[in-house]
Amino acid sequence: MPYGKLENLQDCEDFVKGCLFMATGGGGSVAWGMGMFKEALEQGLALEWVDPEEIPDDAWTVTPYGMGTIAPPTQETLDEMEKIGLEDKFGDFSMEEAVKELGKHLGEPIGAIVAGELGAGNTAAPLVTGARLGIPVVDGDYAGRAIPDEMQGTPYLYGKQSWPFASVDNWGNIAIVKYTVNPHMLERIGKMLAVAAFGGTTLAATPLPGREMKEILVRDTLTMCLDLGRTIRQALEQGQDPIDAALKAVGGWRLFEGTVTGKDWEDRGGYMYGTTHIQGTGDYAGQKLDVWFKNENHVTWLNGEPWICSPDIVTLVDKETGEGTTNTLIKAGDEVVAVGIKGLEAFRTEFGLNEAAGPRYYGFDIDYVPIEELMKDRG
Repeated sequence: MPYGKLENLQDCEDFVKGCLFMATGGGGSVAWGMGMFKEALEQGLALEWVDPEEIPDDAWTVTPYGMGTIAPPTQETLDEMEKIGLEDKFGDFSMEEAVKELGKHLGEPIGAIVAGELGAGNTAAPLVTGARLGIPVVDGDYAGRAIPDEMQGTPYLYGKQSWPFASVDNWGNIAIVKYTVNPHMLERIGKMLAVAAFGGTTLAATPLPGREMKEILVRDTLTMCLDLGRTIRQALEQGQDPIDAALKAVGGWRLFEGTVTGKDWEDRGGYMYGTTHIQGTGDYAGQKLDVWFKNENHVTWLNGEPWICSPDIVTLVDKETGEGTTNTLIKAGDEVVAVGIKGLEAFRTEFGLNEAAGPRYYGFDIDYVPIEELMKDRG
């Protein structure tokens, strides 16, 4: 029986807003997610999710997601794609094809789909893929936010392998990777396939029996995102502060407010790297916040001093609407509020911080301090 459902366009918009708020600047675009949702509604598909306990312990579960950079393509890239005659074969159906290809390789029916992360595209797309294929999607994901690497997901944290995996890009290229020596190489090979596809591909990976999926799932996050998006919308409709309403719902903090003065970025190795610079306004006038991202936001500096870092969540949202944005689209002149949310406790171990999700994993010699410690003087 469905545990949650998107019944109309308003539900889909609310769901995407909630996912975007939790996506920390990544997680795929609103255009991608809403485009898939609109088409699914037109086709009469049931966009729903189930309690993970409904999935049999011995059923195969897989995780489909987009792999690659979130940087916009350069004109040079577009010219090269035209030169070699690429034509979009699969489009938004590439994820569906990836799940089919992995199922063929496993030789077993796929019993459930699990979102790898929370994001406007990378949560919406698995939901639509499950609806198209008639495969249930569980209420949960493997990160509780959006992430750039395999190493920030709970499968890595708990020692679950994510291979074999299938890669299918829009152009029709299909690859099955039977085995990788470790998760770092899985991430590297996947990113190289995305680079070869001029920026992105879709993967179906992490084939786990239902029993193991339940052990590592971050539960109830799809329901949470729908409720969060509704909270933001309803606060606006009622003339209330949508950011305050959202933070009350998720237990977060208002960190900083200001104007984006610039964004330094580069597209490298299948990721978008960069730093967003924000000059404080209002109560934060005269201060500066810098937010470093690798697709998603991970390390911040307040007035030049290291501040809040992953695995805790930092999202930049629109000052008036409370809606999140992506690092692809954020630009100079945007009026934003930085909000913070406690990340998964499981990543706060020595292994989780140093090998998976902390500032040292990203190459910064910074001591991680839990967000609640940094914010305790603010209540």
